[in-house]
Amino acid sequence: MVTSKFEDQGQLQLVDPDDMEEEEDCFESIDKLISQGINAGDVKKLQDAGIYTCNGLMMHTKKSLTGIKGLSEAKVDKICEAADKIVSMGYVTGSDLLQKRKQIVKITTGSQALDELLGGGIETAALTEAFGEFRSGKTQLAHTLCVSTQLPISMHGGNGKVAYIDTEGTFRPDRIVPIAERFGMDAGAVLDNIIYARAYTYEHQYNLLLGLAAKMAEEPFRLLILDSVIALFRVDFTGRGELAERQQKLAQMLSRITKIAEEFNVAVYMTNQVIADPGGGVFITDPKKPAGGHVLAHASTVRMMLRKGKGEQRVAKIIDAPNLAEAEAVFQITPGGVTDAKD
Repeated sequence: MVTSKFEDQGQLQLVDPDDMEEEEDCFESIDKLISQGINAGDVKKLQDAGIYTCNGLMMHTKKSLTGIKGLSEAKVDKICEAADKIVSMGYVTGSDLLQKRKQIVKITTGSQALDELLGGGIETAALTEAFGEFRSGKTQLAHTLCVSTQLPISMHGGNGKVAYIDTEGTFRPDRIVPIAERFGMDAGAVLDNIIYARAYTYEHQYNLLLGLAAKMAEEPFRLLILDSVIALFRVDFTGRGELAERQQKLAQMLSRITKIAEEFNVAVYMTNQVIADPGGGVFITDPKKPAGGHVLAHASTVRMMLRKGKGEQRVAKIIDAPNLAEAEAVFQITPGGVTDAKD
């Protein structure tokens, strides 16, 4: 086993002192509202509602804020006015945005070919969706990312912790051990830096997302995994009669996920299932499409299809991305996780 240079007495040192200032620049704590004359009790009410940053506050409508018990319209107006002084959510120049993009971290997948396909790896402040049939490598990639996210930035990691929401019961902590060993990391410390929750209903899944803000405001998280994003919606809503409500609830959850990604500069990796496509046509031998319809398609920043290849090889194809070309990459699943395919 390779000895890790960033291991500190069996614990991973996730944040370098030099990086602390950069971490703090990602968001402004909701506590800063107190210095703007907002009552500490009202700030506590916002925290109880899952709002821990001024950036996150500005992502809420006034209607949703007045729905918080104890906050009147007058109080909400005053709170929003104070938050507006702390964070600017208006227009910026393209140059400013380019500078801000330098805060984006690209996390390695474990495969150089797959990283190149993704423009350097799984990107923070974005939603990366992987869809495909069973055994196409979606969950294996999730397990590998659990480890690679904890690598230092200099080793193409994210230097941060991982939150894993599991809707299908497929996460295996024992799978993390050989992957950690492959990267020369202490498996116990890696597992300690992963927080895990098993979701059983779509409402439970949404509530778990609400509770994440408190943890991400206090500790350096760099990845959120949802495996899978759609499974519980397909179970809890049945038939065409409930489709409109399902899509509305799914849109609300995806909006919450997008806000988490941008508010805390974390990467989001979502797995998705496929459904038979009756309109696929006679010329398509295996007509399948990702579940979730247009709602999920529009929410994903990068959409990637995975399929089985020869043996343990898998093929990834970019289906949709704002800055990536449609292309394919071949990778392999090994005991040490996702890696480059051997010829």
